[in-house]
Amino acid sequence: MPGDLTEHFSRIEFRCKCGKCDFDTVDAGLVLMLEKIRRHFNRPVTITSACRCARHNQAVGGSTRSQHLYGRAADITVAGTQPADVADFAETLNPGGLGRYATFTHIDSRTIGPARWNG
Repeated sequence: MPGDLTEHFSRIEFRCKCGKCDFDTVDAGLVLMLEKIRRHFNRPVTITSACRCARHNQAVGGSTRSQHLYGRAADITVAGTQPADVADFAETLNPGGLGRYATFTHIDSRTIGPARWNG
């Protein structure tokens, strides 16, 4: 099913999961990186966390400077693909931020960086 932002992504996938605010304003650069990841692996990309309002960010233990607060970050998994492989490919896209976790990959389009970490 085609998305309303790109071929594979829709705005609703980026919406804050608090269930109250409907914050879904996402950075175009982030969406383009995710589309490149989707095309490279040719597998579905699941966004587990993207836009976060301040209340939801605090509830999930996010940093007070989290890029999720600005619609510039997404935590993702790629079907049938190890997070390390996703992160290795994402690195070739020169993201502003890249977090490597055991079960997901964080990618963001921050303008001050780069930032790299393991979670």
